Amino acid sequence: MYSMNKKSCGVEKTLKIIGAKWTILIIRDLCDGVRRFGQLRRSLDGISPRTLALRLKQLEKEGIVKRKVFQEIPLHVEYSLTGKGASLREIVIKMREWGQAAAKNLRVKGESREITSRVKIESSKAEGM
Repeated sequence: MYSMNKKSCGVEKTLKIIGAKWTILIIRDLCDGVRRFGQLRRSLDGISPRTLALRLKQLEKEGIVKRKVFQEIPLHVEYSLTGKGASLREIVIKMREWGQAAAKNLRVKGESREITSRVKIESSKAEGM
């Protein structure tokens, strides 16, 4: 039987790392491949540059995101998932599936709301993880 011991709760530990606002959406976008800061910012409607920078820095510190600086003119930086970060792909897929299923029953002022996902992960990619 699964123990719900709070000291060793994997859910709690996971949420401490990826539970902050915007974090899972950053991971979702990086599941599609390498992104620059500006690409992530445009994809995440409403995120401030400061918040995006903080989340990326935290994800890098946790070993989930890799930051690669290109010493060119103009200087640019690319972000990608590490192996540890790519292991979150299944969580993102399950969240997408759950959200799509829940959206079928969601009603807002008498209208149904459809939730779409920007995760474009082929099942073959997911199976290869």
